[in-house]
Amino acid sequence: MKKSFRFFFKTIVCAWILVLAAICQTSAADYDYINISEPFSQKVPIAVPVFKSMSVAPEEEEIARDAAGQLAEALAYTGYFKLIDHGAFLEQPAEKGVTMEALNFKNWRDIGAELLITGGVRYEAGVLQMEFRLFDPFRSELLVGKRYTSPADDTRQMVLRFADQVIARLTGRQGLFDSRIAFVGGDSDGKAVYTCDFDGRNLRRLTKPQPIVVGPAWHPDLGSIAYTAYTDDRPEIYTVDTSSQEVTKLAAFEGINITPVWLPDGSGLAATLAFEGDEEIYLLTREGKVDKRLTKSWGVDVSPSFSPDGKKMVFVSSRSGSPQLYVKEISSGRIRRLTYEGRYNTQPDWSPDGDRIVYSGMKDGSIDIYVVDVNTGEASRLTRQAGDNEAPSWSPDGSMIVFSSTRTGSSVLFVMTASGTDQRMLLDMDAKQQLPDWSPAKGN
Repeated sequence: MKKSFRFFFKTIVCAWILVLAAICQTSAADYDYINISEPFSQKVPIAVPVFKSMSVAPEEEEIARDAAGQLAEALAYTGYFKLIDHGAFLEQPAEKGVTMEALNFKNWRDIGAELLITGGVRYEAGVLQMEFRLFDPFRSELLVGKRYTSPADDTRQMVLRFADQVIARLTGRQGLFDSRIAFVGGDSDGKAVYTCDFDGRNLRRLTKPQPIVVGPAWHPDLGSIAYTAYTDDRPEIYTVDTSSQEVTKLAAFEGINITPVWLPDGSGLAATLAFEGDEEIYLLTREGKVDKRLTKSWGVDVSPSFSPDGKKMVFVSSRSGSPQLYVKEISSGRIRRLTYEGRYNTQPDWSPDGDRIVYSGMKDGSIDIYVVDVNTGEASRLTRQAGDNEAPSWSPDGSMIVFSSTRTGSSVLFVMTASGTDQRMLLDMDAKQQLPDWSPAKGN
């Protein structure tokens, strides 16, 4: 009886071990295409052939070509992927078929495609239906399949929704494709708050030109942007509604009102004020009333940025003699110095994962972008020998950074991966572009 019980018990335990091992293997397989700890060490070869027109309508063929091109461009933008040239393809899904049964995965393995995306397009009576499939040719496996229906003029949104699904499947994180970037654009004749999509498209001016505009900061719900504008030579904090473009004065205390930033939950914001004498950081309500004072020192305290959970705040202070980064625990009030290298470190932005802070620092006469580990204080330089590089801001998934650079002469926006690779200009705009702030993602 005891032997049979022990045998039964061992059998159950062994079975559970096998089940748990299978679960672990499945979980690991979910996200082993892109190494999150080193996502840009090696780009993943991916094939995105022209999508298939599901009927003979000429509009479908044009939409199919355009949609495939948009998807390839969006995925390449992330820095994760290496697009395989269409000339290397051994088969054309647009002619043969886009489903697993119609594909010969060996043809894609032979050209080194670790990932393959196929798509189908149907356009009838002004309604567009698009289906997408992400395959692993080496495992002969469907990873993601989606179908969307929308008006024909919504092609880009359907493409980007699927791009987000691809990134989520391969990394376990939501992508950045529904995010936007706010920045200050203009010249000596006037500056204003602008926004654009993550890739520089759909440029839009939100505010009227004014002599000085600085520090745009997205509200977490993307409904408004806080910023500082100089009215009668006095800096005051305003908000602009991103839909109606209605501008509201939020804070106009005696002295300066600068560097606004919202709390992660949107319940209030922090800003530097000087109505009590020194430039200190205060917490304000959503209506602009002072809630409490967050810093107190003889030096200037500016440029707050909160950790994702809102429990800590990084800021710039001159209390040690030169501008350096400090971190404050909100509940205990404890403050510690974070940066020691460089004589001028400023413009910090806390990463979405909570482990890193990106900032601009001056060293050896040049201003560059750095990232510092919150726990160890170890800093890495991301830009070098390419003009002055300032005002970095994280993408909502923490995979990319937008910043302003003078490497082309005038100040313009650039983007790069979180490790500093793939640096390129964001948008084509005659006016100067400065002080970008990357929005949170809206979510699918």
